[in-house]
Formats: sequence, C-alpha cells, structure tokens
Amino acid sequence: MLPFSDTVNRLQGLGAEKWAVHFRARALAAAGREIIELTIGEPDRAPDPSILGALTDALAAGRIRYSDGRGEPALRDALAEKYTARSGRVVARDNILAVPGTQAALFSTIAALAGPGTEVALPDPYYATYEGVIAASGASLRPVPMLAEDGFRLTPAALEAAITPATRVLLLNNPHNPTGTVLTAAEVAAVAEVCARYDLWIVSDEVYEALIFDAESAFASPFDMAEHAERTVVVSSISKSEAVPGFRSGWIAGPAAFCTRVQPLVEMMFFGNQPFIADATTHALRQPSPTAAALRGDYLRRATLAADILAAAPGLKAMLPQAGMFLMLDVRGTGLDGLGFAETLLDAQSVAVMPGNAFGAQAAGFVRLSLTVPDDRLAEACRRVAAHGDSLNSRPLAAAASA
Repeated sequence: MLPFSDTVNRLQGLGAEKWAVHFRARALAAAGREIIELTIGEPDRAPDPSILGALTDALAAGRIRYSDGRGEPALRDALAEKYTARSGRVVARDNILAVPGTQAALFSTIAALAGPGTEVALPDPYYATYEGVIAASGASLRPVPMLAEDGFRLTPAALEAAITPATRVLLLNNPHNPTGTVLTAAEVAAVAEVCARYDLWIVSDEVYEALIFDAESAFASPFDMAEHAERTVVVSSISKSEAVPGFRSGWIAGPAAFCTRVQPLVEMMFFGNQPFIADATTHALRQPSPTAAALRGDYLRRATLAADILAAAPGLKAMLPQAGMFLMLDVRGTGLDGLGFAETLLDAQSVAVMPGNAFGAQAAGFVRLSLTVPDDRLAEACRRVAAHGDSLNSRPLAAAASA
C-alpha cells in the first residue's frame, strides 16, 4: 500500500475502535437480536418545534448559499450576547467562530495551539475523541489523573504535578463527560491560576453547560473570569442542550486575536457552517426552549433510578453524576475491567454499555451507561446489569462448592 501521512498514521486505533462494543451491538441488533443500547449520548426527547420551524423557514427562504468563513453574522452576534450576559464583560462578534459541531471546534482549536514537540495536559478520565484530537495535532497527551476515590475531580496539585516544559494547553471539560462531575467556581479559578503560572492556554469544552442538575451548582468557566479570559478558548454547541446532535452546530469563543489567527485554518476545513442551521441555532440561543430543563429532569430521574437498582448488586458501585446524560459504574468488584465487563454483558444480557477503557486509564475499571432511553427500558437494562454482576461474583463460590 502507498504511504499515508503522519497525521493519519497517528490516528490509527483512536477512532471508531473506541466504540467497538457499540458497533458490535448495532450489528447484533441488525441481525435481529433485541439489544438495550446504553452506549452513546443520543437524546431521546424531541427538539422544541420552534427550532425545527426556524430550520424549515430558513430553508424555504433560500438560506442554502455559502456561509461567511467565520460563520453567519447573526449567529455570531447571538453567541456574543450569550457570553456577554454570562461573563458580565463585553464579548463581540469578533470573539466567535461558528463551525459544524463541537468536535470540529475542538479539532481546530487544538490544531491551532499544539503541535509536534508540545504536550496537552488532559484530565483522565476524558471524552473518547480527545486522545485522537491531540494525536492529530502531533502533540503528546499528558494525563492528569482524576481519582475515583476523589470523585473524579481535577485538582490544582494534580495539574501542576503533570506540567512539563513542553506543556502548552490544558484541555478542560466541565461539566465532565464521562463522569458527570461539575467543578465549582473556586475549583475552576484554582486550576486557571495554575495555567496562568505556567502560561498555558485553556481549551474549555462546555457542551454540557445547560445540563447541570442542581440549580445551586452554578456553572463556572475560566472564560468568564476577566483575569483568565485571554488565555481561554471555549468550544461548545446546542447538540446536547436542545437535543439536536445531527445539526452539527458548534462554535469557538475566545480572544479576538485568537479567532483572527485561527480563521484561515477553519476556512480550509469548513468555511463557516450551513446558513439554515445557523438560523435555527440563532433562534435557539435567543428564544431558549424548555428542552434543556426537561432533559435535566429526565437524566437526574434516570440516574437516581439506575443507582437505586444497582445499589444491591454485588461487585458494582454506581457514581451519581452532577450533570450530563451518563452514569459511571465501578465494576472492579467483579474481577473484570470495563472492557471485559462490557463485552460479557453484551453477550450474556444483550445490554450495550461503553467500557471505561475508552475514556483513559483512570476509568478502566468502570463502564459508562447512557441515560437517554425511557425509564422502563433503563430499569430493565439495569436489572440485567445487576444480574450480570451477580453471576460474575458467584463464580468463585460455585467453583469452590463443586471442588
């Protein structure tokens, strides 16, 4: 075979391979087997009709021409209004780039800030695609351990211990996927102070901002802190909050000089985003729907339901999330790691979950359950998960009894 680029070679094994259990479950379902799928974050609630109306109105109005390279001006203005209101300082159109989804925003931003010979500090556990995004840039991943016994919280001490002279960026995810942890304003400020001390950029993935369960747990971002705003780049979208992941409508918010410098890179890949989707996103930002509140209620109720069912299961321990659409389950007590548990669970109980191994070394003893299925189906899945845990823990006893 003819040679490929270093970028493509670095990405081998870091793409769809992380979702191997998910794709195997889909194949089994296509072959006729009934599978309860708890692998990916696909909202099961329909988006607000007004957003879909804005989309079809834009299509009918002919909004299918080429976009502005930075994204549609009205969308960038709406985003500037959002961040101005949130931060209490002026954020302008020049602080925004609109792109097709958070993944595109993340790829562009890391490519702009890191490269060969540099490192990206990454709290571990981490979202499955982060490893590939960093590898694509040519940079090295510098893990920052977040320990299960500490609730998977990022600490300034752990970050400082991980930083080397080659570290250029902290990739921060708050609220966190896969764990659902939410950092307080004091925790975010302390982490940002470490970044300032070592002159690091902060890339802040905030896609779950609107899905914090407890109203008392206010969302905090280094972008909203005046002393850290010039080193912070936000990536986000409406995929999760408005239940429209297929829109692929995301954005970058950061210093104006950063956006100007990165614009050519974004233009080489995307040249803005689709005008009709931009119009629907503008509508969603300026006329917030009840969707996010409904989703928060769904996911909190389901997380509690799942944890209650799994509480009595031997060898299993559920960790209640503070935000998002997932629940982490500690399976180390079964004697298997996350991958082994997920694979045998699919075979034995026809339930598909994500192995924690896809999310870094610190999550290897866990599986991630999606909360995006109806309550009754989630309850049945959790009963099957509990039964699988019971069967795994009964094996030594059975072996001893037959000896």
